[in-house]
Amino acid sequence: MASVVVYLLLIALGLDLGCSQSSPSEFNRDDFPSEFVFGAGSSAYQVEGAAAEDGRTPSIWDTHTHAGKMADKSTGDIASDQYHKYKEDVKLMSDMGLEAYRFSISWSRLIPNGRGEVNPKGLNYYNNLINKLVEKGIQPHVTLYHLDLPQVLEDEYNGWLSPRIVDDFTAYANVCFREFGDRVSHWTTIVELNVMSISSYDNGFFPPGRCSNPFGVTTNCTSGNSTTEPYISTHNALLAHASVVHLYRSKYQALQHGLIGLNVYTFCYSPLTDSKADVQATQRTRDFMIGWIVDPLVFGDYPEIMKKIVGSRLPSFTKSQSEQLKGAFDFIGLNHYSSLFVTDNSAKGLAMPLRDYNADMLAAFTETPPSDPDGLRKVLEYFKQKYKNLPVYIQENGYGLGLKDALNDTGRIEYLNGYIGSTLEAIRNGSNVRGYFVWSFMDCFEFLSGYESRLGLYFVDFEDKERPRVPKLSAHWFSNFLKRKKMEDRGVHSVLFGSGSSEASHSQPYI
Repeated sequence: MASVVVYLLLIALGLDLGCSQSSPSEFNRDDFPSEFVFGAGSSAYQVEGAAAEDGRTPSIWDTHTHAGKMADKSTGDIASDQYHKYKEDVKLMSDMGLEAYRFSISWSRLIPNGRGEVNPKGLNYYNNLINKLVEKGIQPHVTLYHLDLPQVLEDEYNGWLSPRIVDDFTAYANVCFREFGDRVSHWTTIVELNVMSISSYDNGFFPPGRCSNPFGVTTNCTSGNSTTEPYISTHNALLAHASVVHLYRSKYQALQHGLIGLNVYTFCYSPLTDSKADVQATQRTRDFMIGWIVDPLVFGDYPEIMKKIVGSRLPSFTKSQSEQLKGAFDFIGLNHYSSLFVTDNSAKGLAMPLRDYNADMLAAFTETPPSDPDGLRKVLEYFKQKYKNLPVYIQENGYGLGLKDALNDTGRIEYLNGYIGSTLEAIRNGSNVRGYFVWSFMDCFEFLSGYESRLGLYFVDFEDKERPRVPKLSAHWFSNFLKRKKMEDRGVHSVLFGSGSSEASHSQPYI
């Protein structure tokens, strides 16, 4: 059965989405506030490698890839091998002029049993990475959970489906704050909570691959319940987030002076027509995709439209849980790549005997043109208006290319130029945006496409056991931007306005 998340997955693998490009094309680093930070990102399973080294135990992604679930049959066993090459990578970041590096900690590397004893070699690796970043003047922005649950906790109690995850996640976070918090000032608890719950517990595309017929991406949905588990997993994850924020604020924040937040995936949603039904469907989609995660943190509860449509399948918060959730953030991280048009689908959805999360939205989606920088501005404006202009970091934004276009990536330069310009326009319009991170610093294992799609500023040769890094044109462009070189000096004019511009086919991930 077609669903929005299957559609999103197809987008990420090959469809191009967007609308007009109306963001400013000429700007420089000094046009942004002095405290604004530019960086690039990665995540543990996607770049570290060393999957079975130095005490690390499997995560759910190891189990998933070793079962041959990726289309290209790839794994993250070696990936970009940052575990062994972090010194080289930090030097490249420093040479580029990168101001911040966003990475995640592997829970199963740091605490191999999911709880209890800390792995000294895992601790040493992250201390070394953080120390090297600080030495080079690069801010570490650390994510506690980037979709890689220790398999042992999945086996023991089904991970995020159990309330037991709250205590284990809080204990894991406590180790991270205690060991790294003196040098880390920006913490993200969970990345793309909305995507995690849909892709892991509705359509089963991501591990642990839970779903129920007819809602899965395969016909072999033998475990799970797509009508309830997306909501249960999100509920437990929100409570785990609130618990971690409470711990950080009560025990660490006054001493370490850091910030803590949560990450959500966003599209820019626009009604396909100006009909009342499409306009309402668009707002309903925003409530389901964004409000599902952010409303509890700002207002203490899920959106009313979700409670009305989902009914008893949507868990409810107690009064004390609501109070703990409300205000449990210092910032919200946004991952954003593209846009969608929305049409009303309520007649079909309401007639279904069973509905999963996707059907509950009562909406259908249509692709848009390739790149929509103004969509990011609209998302930031929405957050400004809806959520009291809370602080926002754009934690992922990027553009994927196939291997043949990976180095000569003029299309990526055009894309990044447009979206950075849109960010500047949003700031000038009063949006409280604090930073922008390119996805990704280097080519890595992509959760949707393995090694078929290249999103890095640096090319990685995955056929070479040494995993050499080579700067792409976009790496030079971004470096020149960060180093405040003039527009013509950083080569963007020839890309945007000269005859040398070429837009290659690409795919856009959302992880």
